Amino acid sequence: MSKRRVERMSVEIRRVISRIIHEDIKDPRIDFSTVSVSRVDVANDISHARVNFSILGDEAKQEETMQALQKARGYIRSEVAREIQIKHAPELEFRLDKSIEHGVRISALLNEIKESEPKSE
Repeated sequence: MSKRRVERMSVEIRRVISRIIHEDIKDPRIDFSTVSVSRVDVANDISHARVNFSILGDEAKQEETMQALQKARGYIRSEVAREIQIKHAPELEFRLDKSIEHGVRISALLNEIKESEPKSE
């Protein structure tokens, strides 16, 4: 497959999965305000897609949300195939992406340092 097609497929899968999670899945374990799809990497033959999720919250909440997403993986895959109108939907692999959480932590630490510095007048 061309690199351009793989990139377009990646963007489209990300958009569709985000919509499915926020509108279609009714699992109470998923807090939709804390879950976002940060990135989708699609294999060149479009047989596999690695979906990176960012989940804000503690470890227990993240684990519970990932379990709910794993359980809904078949449904999400079939909806992706239906919406994108492709014969064979890629096999989905969900991964937890902690980059946003890490960025928030670094920002908080920088703010602490800034506030603790003596102000020069």
